Amino acid sequence: MTNRLYLGDLPEGIDFGTVVAVDTEAMGLNPHRDRLCLVQLSAGNGDAHLVQFAPGDYDAPRLKRLLADPGVTKLFHFARFDLAMIYHYLGVMALPVYCTKIASRLARTFTDRHGLRDLCKDLINTDLSKQQQSSDWGAEALSEEQLRYAASDVLHLHALRARLDMMLAREGREELARACFAFLPHRAKLDLAGWSEQDIFAH
Repeated sequence: MTNRLYLGDLPEGIDFGTVVAVDTEAMGLNPHRDRLCLVQLSAGNGDAHLVQFAPGDYDAPRLKRLLADPGVTKLFHFARFDLAMIYHYLGVMALPVYCTKIASRLARTFTDRHGLRDLCKDLINTDLSKQQQSSDWGAEALSEEQLRYAASDVLHLHALRARLDMMLAREGREELARACFAFLPHRAKLDLAGWSEQDIFAH
């Protein structure tokens, strides 16, 4: 496993294939207040590529091209948040999208544990550490512990997707999952527009 850190953008020549796992780290959970600090990516081959952003510097043309590529599926856990952060700061909607959290909620109705750590433990027998989850991602120099944590959020998503796809197929919920994934960009835009705390489908 190799973690590669880049400042400001991806280098040329990385082949992420047709499915790339993506995650973000930010200063908090409010896209309008808390800046995007890091985007992590993995092709599912055990390597993680991390792009760190300085405050206000979100040019990143190669990263944006990858995220906007319609031929590459972007694989997230809790895509709703990451799509909103990426759209707000990088100006691209990362489509098409697959969300392991939504897939888990649709396929694993026997449990209420759908966090990434729970999925890794239950589906692929991997124990993730979450010690760095609330650390200072805006620091100019990230620690080795932060880099390992950030990488771990994308390294297992391909394996999780494979297991969840089998469960969705078994339960006959593949089409429903695809419809939910297709709605996610609109859900992210609703969040950014001020409807993050409201269910517009409620009575």
